[in-house]
Amino acid sequence: MLVVITTLTTAGMTVVLPVLPFVVLRYVSNPGDLAVWGGILETVNALCAFLVAPFLGRISDRFGRRPVIIVAGFGAALGFVLFGIGGAIWVLLLGRVVQGVTAGDLPALFAYLADITPPDKRARRFGVLGATAGIGTMVGPALGGTLAAIDVDLPVFVTAGLALTVAILSIFLLPESLAPSKRITSLDLRAVHPFAVFRGVFRRPELRGIMIGLILVGLPFGFFVNNFSVLALDAISWTPTAIGLLTACVGIIDIAIQGVLLGFLLPRTGERGVVVSGIVTQAVGLVALAGVASLLAQPWLFIVGALTLAAGQGAAQATMDGLLSNAVGDDEQGWVAGAAQSLNAGVGTVAPLVAGLLYAHVAHAAPYVLGAALMIAAAVVIGRTRFSSPSLRTKAPDAAEPALAPE
Repeated sequence: MLVVITTLTTAGMTVVLPVLPFVVLRYVSNPGDLAVWGGILETVNALCAFLVAPFLGRISDRFGRRPVIIVAGFGAALGFVLFGIGGAIWVLLLGRVVQGVTAGDLPALFAYLADITPPDKRARRFGVLGATAGIGTMVGPALGGTLAAIDVDLPVFVTAGLALTVAILSIFLLPESLAPSKRITSLDLRAVHPFAVFRGVFRRPELRGIMIGLILVGLPFGFFVNNFSVLALDAISWTPTAIGLLTACVGIIDIAIQGVLLGFLLPRTGERGVVVSGIVTQAVGLVALAGVASLLAQPWLFIVGALTLAAGQGAAQATMDGLLSNAVGDDEQGWVAGAAQSLNAGVGTVAPLVAGLLYAHVAHAAPYVLGAALMIAAAVVIGRTRFSSPSLRTKAPDAAEPALAPE
């Protein structure tokens, strides 16, 4: 059931990707401001998630993962209904606020997986979960692009339906993974605001380097996500259907990298080798996209850049998630997942604004050039950070691993 819910969650998140610029364009008086307004909408969503993710993560340590997943499903459904109704830019903003303040599903899903997985298998299992997310990423945009040919609002309402389905399935079919004996006994509200959580995280040497690496990797990927559809429109005049098909290909890459290749690489190169290689691969993809934006506006180079970036991101992100999980105990899995989600949301608050402003007022290639430089810095940081590589001690993948279900 964890696999099904993760697939539906990511499918719901990505069904709307091909049509978001077209929905926003209705309410923007100057088409040249599309990238900026897209950045504002994403920033509002990310800022809300930044503020509430640590609280939701700690709530899952206190009451279990399942309630957080259920609330997140209902919140996403309401937010996308508002986005689909539209009528004015402030209604779109309200929809993104609702989605942001209930955005606890992915941290809870990853904490759920950590609950049921031993430490030496977590990086590989996070890769498997990432691969199931890749299935959603593959199906969602292709479905969204197809539905957009009927009506541009239809993918938005389908997304709301998928989020509602996740909530209902979680109520009736998802068992709780966190045993009462492993839950925290009280909740200190003063300790769950983002800055208190970050102070706690960055004071711990085993977490500090990984979190800095997540910031340096997250910003460039945020640049890419924010401007992906806009660059496709401006540089190569793609339709929503074409954008959706390429995003589906990104999902296929995620499945191949996280579901298959990670299981081969982790026992041989360890977590450090996988993360550094993934970061360097992303830098190459960003350089290709900078070329599309400035020198060679060709579809083939856009495709190569996007898929290369996606391949590196999938490998690096899943492995760093596993490293974070291994660095804390059972009663802190929700805390560290919430901290990582809040950090990602904080990055998501900054990245869309920076990407939109650089793209619109400096140069179309500027976000990608800056992103490549940040990736190089991330590779240096991760290369110098001390952490164990439990997967490296496992000489070969187990012949059979237990299913993703609570023990």
